[in-house]
Amino acid sequence: MKSRAEELARAVDAPGERLNVLREFLQATILRSLHESEAFQALSFVGGTALRFIYDLQRFSEDLDFSVESITSYDPRSFVKRLQRDLELAGFDADVSWNDGKTVHVGWVRVGDLLQSVGLAPTPGQKLAIKIEADTNPPAGAVTANRLVNRHFLVAFRHHDLASLMAGKVHALIARPYPKGRDWYDLLWYRTRAEPVDPNLPLLQAALDQTQGTGLFDAHNWRTYVRGRLDTHDARVLRDDVSPFLERRSDADLITSEHLLQVLQ
Repeated sequence: MKSRAEELARAVDAPGERLNVLREFLQATILRSLHESEAFQALSFVGGTALRFIYDLQRFSEDLDFSVESITSYDPRSFVKRLQRDLELAGFDADVSWNDGKTVHVGWVRVGDLLQSVGLAPTPGQKLAIKIEADTNPPAGAVTANRLVNRHFLVAFRHHDLASLMAGKVHALIARPYPKGRDWYDLLWYRTRAEPVDPNLPLLQAALDQTQGTGLFDAHNWRTYVRGRLDTHDARVLRDDVSPFLERRSDADLITSEHLLQVLQ
């Protein structure tokens, strides 16, 4: 399996795109291991990588994010142990760590030699790292579904539906303390679909109450809040952030104040 990852990466000329392809293969490998360890009895797949794997978002993503839907069946130590074994059997020099000291549990998958073998690092010491986060106290109101996806491997998992995923994205647009172009690109993607997506308002309200304080925000006014955040950002900075992750880097040019305000009408 390692040889397949290297083959896919070497077929791409641009170093940034090669890294995206390599990372996504490892993400698929991790998801397959989680599926086989029955982790999705407890977890739902959320975030930008979920959008890409399930709904073909045209940008790559770095992390794997999950919401813990059933704490009673949540046993991260068991699936981390299985993941370590599966990566080693696949030929990867991998180290899997897990920290459950906070509400959001954080894991890291670090793979050695791979970057050097495909020409992305001068020495084998540099590792490709993928972060895994699992929120053990997610806001209430998400709608989940089950999906079978074929991206490098056949994988079945539970995930948040599109409106619930958008609620998470709108919450990030409002609450994230720093500008992130990937958030704003995703907003364009949601709102320019054939059937534009609105956020799951009960989930968005619960998320805002949880992080910003109960009753300080009204989820029904999400467009107003997002427009207010847009006024504080430099569109050029947003474009520079998202460009390395896009299948078509020229799509970053679509992130303008005019376009963003248009989809917020």
